Amino acid sequence: MQDALAVVTVVVVGVMVGVEFAVAVFVNPILDRLPDNGGIGARSDGARLLGRVMPFWYIGSMVLGAVWAALAWGGPGVRLIVTGAALLVLSVVMSVVLLVPINSRVATWTREGAPADWKQQMGRWDRYHYVRVGVIVAAFALLATALAR
Repeated sequence: MQDALAVVTVVVVGVMVGVEFAVAVFVNPILDRLPDNGGIGARSDGARLLGRVMPFWYIGSMVLGAVWAALAWGGPGVRLIVTGAALLVLSVVMSVVLLVPINSRVATWTREGAPADWKQQMGRWDRYHYVRVGVIVAAFALLATALAR
């Protein structure tokens, strides 16, 4: 059971990392280069869609990591699992405190109705997102290392 949970946790976290990495490195920079502020509508749509999906994914990953840590308690690699799970908790806290407030505003924007400082708000969201991606990449690396032991 613990082995299956470990594999599921690493796969779920790994796919989440892939999605968030792609958003940070590829999708948002492409959207920002669309002419006539076309990226506003795309980012707004993305904020609505991912705003509905990602909370379940982040919280689910955190729960999987915590359960795996509890089941592995006292065994080999538990420090890696606990640290990885703690980083997932940190990513959820970062999301709620830093990213969700901006994302909630972005979800209501239209190309015609975006605030004057929309580029600054998007830049702030991107910077927070880069840090969050670093946190979840580290969590994934720790969990994958624990799985390999």
